[in-house]
Amino acid sequence: MKRTLPGICLIWLTLSCYPHEREPFAGNVRFDGTGYRPVYKNPEDISKVQMQAAQPLKTPGKIYTFDRYLFINETGKGIHIVDNTDPKKPENLSFVSILGNYDIAVKDNWLYADNFSNLLVIDISDPKAPKLTKSIPNVIPIHDYPPFTGVYFECADQKKGVVVDWEKVDMDKQPKCYR
Repeated sequence: MKRTLPGICLIWLTLSCYPHEREPFAGNVRFDGTGYRPVYKNPEDISKVQMQAAQPLKTPGKIYTFDRYLFINETGKGIHIVDNTDPKKPENLSFVSILGNYDIAVKDNWLYADNFSNLLVIDISDPKAPKLTKSIPNVIPIHDYPPFTGVYFECADQKKGVVVDWEKVDMDKQPKCYR
């Protein structure tokens, strides 16, 4: 009896650790009825680059200087061009609208900007009138999953377009994808 009791306890302990749920869970996170759904846009819509009037900065990102100008990234939306001749009174000149723009670089008279998976080359020899000179498609890898970990999400479907965002929604059943 003394030898049987530890064996029974070991079996009971092993069985009690077995999950008895219908839906398995990934990692240490159980599905709570919510997940992330991709937001799609068609490639033609995201590749539109527009020169616009100056706009106020809302969520600035990287800043580059060239000559007397500042190029300030507006996270996910585009680039502000600011005349910084008088640092006490910088003048916001214009805005280059670029969806999916998070990174910029400047070399000589060229501004390089990402546009989701595309790389844009913009001539800034006249910063008051920048010109898109080239768009190189699909050179920047895009991840088809949300920028969060420990979450369930609807798997991205490239046939529906390009994933431009993720929205948290209620879901009737556990999605197949987890990160």
